[in-house]
Amino acid sequence: MEYNQNLSYAAVVVADFDRTLSKYKHNGHVCATCHNVLEEGGLPGEYKEQAYKIRDKYFPIETDPNLTIEEKTPYMVEWWTKAHALLEKYPLSKEMLHSMVAKSTAKLSDIPLLVFSAGVGDIIREVIAQNSHMYDNMHNEHAVHDSDYFHNLSHRTNLLLMGDSLGDLQMANGAENVEAKLTIGFLNLRVEESLELYKSRYDIVICEDETMDVVNAIVNKILCIG
Repeated sequence: MEYNQNLSYAAVVVADFDRTLSKYKHNGHVCATCHNVLEEGGLPGEYKEQAYKIRDKYFPIETDPNLTIEEKTPYMVEWWTKAHALLEKYPLSKEMLHSMVAKSTAKLSDIPLLVFSAGVGDIIREVIAQNSHMYDNMHNEHAVHDSDYFHNLSHRTNLLLMGDSLGDLQMANGAENVEAKLTIGFLNLRVEESLELYKSRYDIVICEDETMDVVNAIVNKILCIG
């Protein structure tokens, strides 16, 4: 696989947010996902109780290496639907989200890219705003696949995809004129059970790493930096 050397012009990076762009661990401690930010935050106790019940039911399904993506998908849709239906019962303001993120354990890795996520968009935006630089190009997954986003990037023939689930490998479906594609999987849970499966799907698998050192080293090598 050879990458166009003019990477800044010829490449596009697509990544999941929770536990890919955001850290799984920081200084040895597990960090919050988007929905964890809400669970850690100032919402009433009854919200947290119901949210934990929903998570505890569906999270083992999400991380089960013995189930296919097709088998998992209906449960993940059900999880997302129930979680957001519950959230709609409790009023949230931007000021509340800002405070929740500031007090949460969510941590951001340092790399610029297009983010795909089933997480809460306002929280993703707030985490990025509080941890890094953010540009006005955030889209949800349906908006991207139903738009001309990838068509407008068809001149970018190198694609770097990063995710922490096997379903994330589908995030770049619709990308045009891809000549070189590198996929990097972040495996943080059920590592021993899932490692061989991840290795068979992703080009590179990074296990329980708090940093983006491997990703940055690859990009720097391609760019011939350092």
